[in-house]
Amino acid sequence: MDFLFSLMLFLHFVGLAVIIGTWIFTMKRPTVTVGQFWSAIVMLLTGLAMVAMREMQEGFEVNHMKIGIKLVILLVVAVAAFIGMRKTKLGEPVSTGLAHAVGGMALINAAVAVFW
Repeated sequence: MDFLFSLMLFLHFVGLAVIIGTWIFTMKRPTVTVGQFWSAIVMLLTGLAMVAMREMQEGFEVNHMKIGIKLVILLVVAVAAFIGMRKTKLGEPVSTGLAHAVGGMALINAAVAVFW
């Protein structure tokens, strides 16, 4: 079970790195990529899997308030990434605010995980 949890955590970090890395890479001409959307989905699935594993673990208390806040932030990231991805696929311009919402909210989500 420890290996599986570590694997989920690793994939969660990879998803976060793709979202924030792409955001920083495209900072001069902000856009949203397909990779950012799918990375948000990976983060959602691996995050839920990690919470489920911790809930099953004997003697481990999950901070439901923290998980709920992180879930809401991640849903904002996923929805913004989906909207931006659709605009990119249709050849429409992606607003700067939308592109920065994807990366900025992912960064805030990481900060909540670390500092709470």
